Amino acid sequence: MKHLFIINPAAGSYDRTQEHAAKIRHACNTRDLDFEIEVSKAPGECRRLAREAAETGEEVRIYACGGDGTLNEVMSGVAGFPNAAVSVLSGGSGNDFVKIFDDPKAFFDLERLMDVEEMTFDLIDCNGDLSINICSVGLDARIGTDISTYKRLPLLHGFRAYAASTVVNVIKGTSEHYRVEVNGETIDDRFTFICVCNGRYYGGGFNPIPEADPTDGKLDVLLVKHVSRAQVPFIIGKYKDGRYKELSKYARYLQTDHIRVICDKPTAINLDGELRTAEVAEFRVSEKKIRFFYPKGLVWQTKEHANT
Repeated sequence: MKHLFIINPAAGSYDRTQEHAAKIRHACNTRDLDFEIEVSKAPGECRRLAREAAETGEEVRIYACGGDGTLNEVMSGVAGFPNAAVSVLSGGSGNDFVKIFDDPKAFFDLERLMDVEEMTFDLIDCNGDLSINICSVGLDARIGTDISTYKRLPLLHGFRAYAASTVVNVIKGTSEHYRVEVNGETIDDRFTFICVCNGRYYGGGFNPIPEADPTDGKLDVLLVKHVSRAQVPFIIGKYKDGRYKELSKYARYLQTDHIRVICDKPTAINLDGELRTAEVAEFRVSEKKIRFFYPKGLVWQTKEHANT
């Protein structure tokens, strides 16, 4: 089996290439593993490198050395290839997807990533692009995709970058008109945002739907109707902590395998922190799956799911 490490030097607040490379060589040489290190030089190259490795047909473990954007590229490159498994050697500013596990700091420890377990996770298909974590449309998408503008500024990492982006985008406006088609129903209204979850955490620690399960073949969705600027702080606080049941006046929760959002104009779509723009956003559970490996002994299920 081959071990491929794809390093994204643009991930996080500084270039970790040398730091990662030294740890990788030590860990793999000590274990006499067949390994290779590749460094991305441009957007999209992580995807290409991952796909080329998967297309060889050789059994390969691919380590996305970076954050959620790096994982998204690597995952997109190998989704559906049965010979390829993916994980993260964390080095981004948010590292949100792995917060689904009970000890996300373990993904910073390469030694622990050498002794692993594996699960097959669902993916979200959004207009042909893939997401492993969370997608959104509306204010939330504008906030999420603008975070990169702020996260490299001094003292604006993780949640602080999200907070800065929130302030700026709330000033721009809090809602837009959408037509939503889901579970045989059409909802025509003004929405502040629509959140579609496979994973649980994003935006530096937001956990909108704590029970979201990336193995159940369902998308967990929150439809948040128009709220005023004055109401946004109230909504965001509960939304961040997964207390959507306390927002029944504004937010509707549902599960589906397909949801279509029709916008009046090209609108921002958040895809694991990456920006897409479209007038129609169609989200569905992808036919493709991803093999995801993680440090042995970690738990990713919620207590409710672990007991069922």
